[in-house]
Amino acid sequence: MLTATPYHHLARTGGNRWWRTVAGTLVLIVTGAVLGLAVFLVAAVAAWLAGRPDNVDDVPSFGPLADLAVLFLTIAVFLPATLLAARWVQRRPAGTLMSVTGRLRWGWLLRCLAVAAASIVLFLLVALALDPGGEQLGTDGDPVGWRPFLVSVLVLALVVPLQSAAEEVVTRGWLLQAVGSWVRGPWLPIAVQAVVFAALHGWGTPWGFADLVVFGAVAGWLTVRTGGLEAAIALHVGNNLISSVLAAAFGELTVDETAADLPWRFAVVDVVLLVAYAAAVWWLAQRRHLAFAEPALVPAR
Repeated sequence: MLTATPYHHLARTGGNRWWRTVAGTLVLIVTGAVLGLAVFLVAAVAAWLAGRPDNVDDVPSFGPLADLAVLFLTIAVFLPATLLAARWVQRRPAGTLMSVTGRLRWGWLLRCLAVAAASIVLFLLVALALDPGGEQLGTDGDPVGWRPFLVSVLVLALVVPLQSAAEEVVTRGWLLQAVGSWVRGPWLPIAVQAVVFAALHGWGTPWGFADLVVFGAVAGWLTVRTGGLEAAIALHVGNNLISSVLAAAFGELTVDETAADLPWRFAVVDVVLLVAYAAAVWWLAQRRHLAFAEPALVPAR
């Protein structure tokens, strides 16, 4: 009898040992931290050499937009760090972090992006109805000019997908599979990575933290059920990019606020739409007969 390998068990290779997961996690953290520090130092030194003033943290800076881009890039470097940990420490194809096919399924990713965009736009419409003055959404100020707005959009389009994909590869990819290498079912891996994902964004408000846990759980469930990170990446990229572009339009881009600060009314709406997104993506996956497990190569014993 042949058996297929589900996504959360892809780290269970023939050479898998418990210590490889631990060592790989340490390599991931150290490598990502070193690369992130390098990005920060390069940006700070470049700003200092250019004679730029200090930001609120007393670090030479090219401005708030550049600070946000640097922050996102310090997160983005965890993407190659995670891929290297899988390849070098766990001795498995790095592509198994992406999906059961060993690669990112671009066609499926684009379809999920369309669903995610519709879900996020619907969230914004409901949020505007709940907050017509825009105080909580950050749309109560005067719009910025076209030139600074377009510059912001260009920068965000370059860095947000990298930052979002990196967070997904680390949490829904590495962490989910790391826990999955030790347990049989998918629910503990999904729960662990969801809580860690929320914790990495800070506490904020109780509602905001709970919303992030739900986001992580939904993204984790979709990752296991669809056999890859595409649905989670699409949701994360769409959410971060659209919200960042909206903030840029009103000059509200900041490195201080995260989704953990979400007000309770918006959190309730977001949870409902997250469930709706999961249902829509799962329906599409079934219609397309999407591969959700790695094909068996050897007989099960």
